[in-house]
Amino acid sequence: MLKQAIIPLAGLGTRLLPLSSITPKELLPINGKSNLEHILDECIEAGIKEFIFIISKKKNNIKKYFFNDQFYKSILAKKKDKRIKQAFQKLKNYQKMIKFVYQNKPKGTGDAILKSQKFIKGSHFLMLFPDDLIIKKNCSKEMILLHKKTKGSIIATKTVNKKTVSRWGILDKKNKKKNYFEIKDVVEKPSVNQAPSNYAIIGRYILPKIIMNKLKKIKPGQGGEIHITDAIKQLIYDGEKFYGNIFKGKYLDCGTLNGYINSTIEISKENKK
Repeated sequence: MLKQAIIPLAGLGTRLLPLSSITPKELLPINGKSNLEHILDECIEAGIKEFIFIISKKKNNIKKYFFNDQFYKSILAKKKDKRIKQAFQKLKNYQKMIKFVYQNKPKGTGDAILKSQKFIKGSHFLMLFPDDLIIKKNCSKEMILLHKKTKGSIIATKTVNKKTVSRWGILDKKNKKKNYFEIKDVVEKPSVNQAPSNYAIIGRYILPKIIMNKLKKIKPGQGGEIHITDAIKQLIYDGEKFYGNIFKGKYLDCGTLNGYINSTIEISKENKK
């Protein structure tokens, strides 16, 4: 059973400056709770029992956010506030599920995953990027169901405007069904003319543990980083089955200032329904 999720959190969040200059972007509030908690709640609802947070020494505030017991105890000793007590209890519940791994040099998502290798227990694990929120339908739950059905690895995907394909990782598809398809290849930020489709990768993956073997051998690419896409491509070429999950929810990009503002508005509207 797939019960673990890796969440890379070591990035500096420069696209959200100055908001992220003091507070890690993943802790910025979206309609009353942190961006990261929206991701955790999605995973827990999908059956995830353990999280591996990849942070850096510069982002120890993330660890403090979840493990700040003495602060809450001192507040609650003076003030019997039901809301604060409930918030503290929720954090205590998260504590039981979280492990921390450090990535102090920006060597890419592939390197971040490698740092987590010793903690991976099953044949597959879920990986989520906190910049990408998906509301209305639980994308992680959809992906886990598709993984159970196909026994393969899964990548969340949605169609994007064909003129914007050069901004995305794009999937080459075959054997398309209503809500998923088999992935033939992954093309990173292709030109409009070279794009095999307009199905873009969104930040949710179910990956096989054997990807670690590929990541160890990959040489750093652009920016001196180890790219997860390169390892996925190699696994596909080796015959590993990957499927694109055409998720039903609404995608929100929280990684830019305009996207963050829009996400707050959209989630607020959703919660009022």
